Amino acid sequence: MSLSWMAWTWPTAAFFIGIALALVGMTVWEIRSPGGGERRGILGLDTTRGDRLFITLLGSAFIHLAWLGFIGSPVWAALGISVVYGIAVFRWV
Repeated sequence: MSLSWMAWTWPTAAFFIGIALALVGMTVWEIRSPGGGERRGILGLDTTRGDRLFITLLGSAFIHLAWLGFIGSPVWAALGISVVYGIAVFRWV
C-alpha cells in the first residue's frame, strides 16, 4: 500500500493508527464498564477517562518534541517515557 499520495511515511501512519486504536479501546472500555465518572487526581483536577486520554496524548506530544529538540532521533526512549507517563496519568491524575 502506497502512502505517497500524502507524503506520509509508515511511522506516521502507525502513529495515527495508534491513536485510532486508543479511541476504539476507550470506547470498548466505556461500553463494558460504563460510568467512568469524574475522579479528583493529585493535581486537583476532576477528570474522566477521556480527559485523562487527552492529557496523556498532549503530554506525550510534548515529551517527543522536547526529546527531538534536545537529543534528536531515534525517539524510542521518548516512547518509553511517554508510556510510563500515560500509565501515571491514568493511575494518579
